Amino acid sequence: MQKMIALSEISKSFKTKLAAKRVYALRGLSLEIAEGEVFGFLGPNGAGKSTAIKILLNLIYPDSGNASIMGKDVSDRSVRRVVGFLPENPCFYDYLTAEELLHFGGSASGLKHAAIRQRTDILMQKVNLQEARKRPLRTYSKGMLQRAGLALALAHDPEVVILDEPMSGLDPIGRKMVGDLILELKAQGKTVFFSSHILNDVERFCDKVGILVGGMLRVTGKLGDLLQPGQTLEDRFLLEVEKAGHKEVM
Repeated sequence: MQKMIALSEISKSFKTKLAAKRVYALRGLSLEIAEGEVFGFLGPNGAGKSTAIKILLNLIYPDSGNASIMGKDVSDRSVRRVVGFLPENPCFYDYLTAEELLHFGGSASGLKHAAIRQRTDILMQKVNLQEARKRPLRTYSKGMLQRAGLALALAHDPEVVILDEPMSGLDPIGRKMVGDLILELKAQGKTVFFSSHILNDVERFCDKVGILVGGMLRVTGKLGDLLQPGQTLEDRFLLEVEKAGHKEVM
């Protein structure tokens, strides 16, 4: 099975504003995700999840280590054509409509106009924005913007989908819709990497999980291998946080 995402000994530090010392966001993070897997990335606030995702997307650079997608270094521009990304807080130009947003995303990914129209029709239905597709995004609720961002991430039918808190701001109906989309991507053989604070959703959708605490990957593997009889994912998560001496909770 092809290795779709690989992080090898990734470390990343930042200089604090008030002091000269550096604070480590990631320490020696190594992780591999195979083709067709849905991987849940968990950790308390400040654990380094978003930093790892930004390194995967080549938005920031690690101090040391290597990151690759489909065997290519993330700095390779061709990687962008096979990756779809939804940030935790999508920020779009307010006066675009959802339809125009997807046209922009499809054009930037090299799709032809006919393919963009077809993908737009399909995705507007999937994220339940068909009735609002011609409205400017400034009139959208937070949940609607999240769904528009998800459609944008999928506009070019990517092989790897990276989602940072995809359920953020969604009501139960929206969460079910996103969950159904994740399961559909899995059925299509796509690779999905997502971070989430909603442990029940992770248990529902993921083949494997990784728990990041204090910038270090504390445990990773299949849910069935990680959980003891009667143990929930929340129990295991809190155990790893406690073992690491981390006081914050999600």
